[in-house]
Amino acid sequence: MANVPWHQEVVAFVQQLADMLPHYEIACEHEHSNCLLIAHTKFKVNGEWWTWINYDRFQELVQSHNDSEGQQSFSALDYVAKTPSWAVFGANEQGFDPADTRFQRRNKTKDISGC
Repeated sequence: MANVPWHQEVVAFVQQLADMLPHYEIACEHEHSNCLLIAHTKFKVNGEWWTWINYDRFQELVQSHNDSEGQQSFSALDYVAKTPSWAVFGANEQGFDPADTRFQRRNKTKDISGC
C-alpha cells in the first residue's frame, strides 16, 4: 500500500499524458479503482461521452457479420452506449454508481478506500 499512488496523483499523471495525445481526453474515472479512461474524442458526441458498450447491439452486429460471411462490417461507434453521468470524469460521484453502497474505512484521517 505504501507504493500505491493517491487518486489525485494518478489524475495529475493521466492529465499530463492526455494533454500530449491529439484527439484524446480523459473520459471516465473510477476513484475506487484508482483508474481513468483516456478515450478518442470520436466517442464524444455533441459534448457527451459514449464510452460504454451496448452488448446486445454488439452481439447483433457480430451475428450480421457472421451471417454475411464477413461482408457486413461494423466499428466501435456502431455499438456504443452513453456513459452514465456518474462515471464521466469530473463528476461529483467520481465513478461511484449512486445505486451501489460505498463503504469507508473507519478511523482514518484520509479515505484510502480507492486502493
